[in-house]
Amino acid sequence: MEQLRKLLKDSKSARWIVLILASTMMFSAYLFTDVVSPLKSMIMENPAYGWSNAGWGFFTGAYSFFNVFFLMLLFGGIILDKMGIRFTGITFALIMLIGAFFNYYALTDTFLNGGPLYGFFNSFLTDYSPSVKLAALGFALFGVGAETAGVTVSKVMVKWFQGKELALAMGLQVAIARLGTALALSMAPRIAGAMHNVPRPVLFGIALLAAGLLSFLAYTIMDIKYDKEEQQEKDDALAAGGEPEAEEEKFKIKDVGLLFTNKPFIYIAMLCVLFYSAVFPFLKYASDLMVNKFGVDPATAGDIPSLLPFGTILLTPLFGYFLDKKGKGASIMILGSLLLIVVHLVYAYGPASQTLAIVMMLLLGIAFSLVPAAMWPAVPRIVEERYLGSAYATIFWIQNWGLMGVPWLIGWTLDKVNPGVTEQIRQGVEGAHYDYTTPMLIFSATGILGLVFAFLLKQTDKKKGLGLELPNIQE
Repeated sequence: MEQLRKLLKDSKSARWIVLILASTMMFSAYLFTDVVSPLKSMIMENPAYGWSNAGWGFFTGAYSFFNVFFLMLLFGGIILDKMGIRFTGITFALIMLIGAFFNYYALTDTFLNGGPLYGFFNSFLTDYSPSVKLAALGFALFGVGAETAGVTVSKVMVKWFQGKELALAMGLQVAIARLGTALALSMAPRIAGAMHNVPRPVLFGIALLAAGLLSFLAYTIMDIKYDKEEQQEKDDALAAGGEPEAEEEKFKIKDVGLLFTNKPFIYIAMLCVLFYSAVFPFLKYASDLMVNKFGVDPATAGDIPSLLPFGTILLTPLFGYFLDKKGKGASIMILGSLLLIVVHLVYAYGPASQTLAIVMMLLLGIAFSLVPAAMWPAVPRIVEERYLGSAYATIFWIQNWGLMGVPWLIGWTLDKVNPGVTEQIRQGVEGAHYDYTTPMLIFSATGILGLVFAFLLKQTDKKKGLGLELPNIQE
């Protein structure tokens, strides 16, 4: 039986196959999340869409709407802990696909020319175009699926890599996922082409989401076999006269309340929402920043922002390997937060040099590798495994407040500090551009607040001996 077990969790090859299969779903999810981001300039200049900066912020922030206000992420975590990895992963992958289709339809000529649902979406919130509202609904549904899928994959990594190469595995999983972001930012404008066919790259993203679902279905076959072998091992031990294992305490919904009395958990959750609010919402505007401040052509505006995820593809696993071997997780979170602040301040006040823009994007990539590589493997050290899925889901739920509110705030701010500029751009006025100084200062402020919680986390670790500075690999 021990030989059988080595075919699975104790087999390195099996663990890495699991990593690839589960990560493929997140690769497709990350790609779709940002497939529209580098198309902002194309959408804004086309009056048929009728999008404003506030509308753009409404759309990008809608990703988190259901997760935040309908507590879908918390329910997703509870479903994960009660129903298991396989049911949850498949269910929420399907929700991603449904939301993605609505997102796509909102950008098609069929809808814009008065197709099904146009009249309904034209009947309320008239400050926003029907296209914005339907796209936002689709993105909100997609966000429900994507965030709970992310929680599910995090639990997959813990299940198969706990006590082994956990930080490296999580780092590689994040790296594969961010490859999707990188490809979205660099390829979407090219797929849209010279005719600015915005729906085309969105449809490409839907095709990859379908492929991601098939990949997760392949993973479930291995997961079923692993669970059967684990149960068989327990049965064999009992048949041989061994003592029955103490029954693990089952997850109870009230366990979720324990998270909010856990100070280290709260510090990690606050660091997460503040740090990610200065990265993911920034990526929604980064291509437009390159066009308006650094003079980059809209057709290639996603190339510089794509350097961020491309950089993390190599660095996140590398930092994960370091954390597995050497530790220093709390210190690494502080360093990453500091780098984040520096980058946004330079984008706010630095000169309009494309070389500088590239350097800062690479530096942001380092920050974006350091903090997640240390943060996600730290969670199992501070919460019990029986409600680990709910813990990750709660962190993601808190994070989604920032992912919802910050994009809207940035879009609203852009309109306020740049009155009349959108109309000038649509009329082709030479030299018309958005001033991004104030939005970049907002991103800097979230980074500074995140740094405070990183220091609090390290201080608590020093007092309570949580082991956040210790290596992940257990000898």
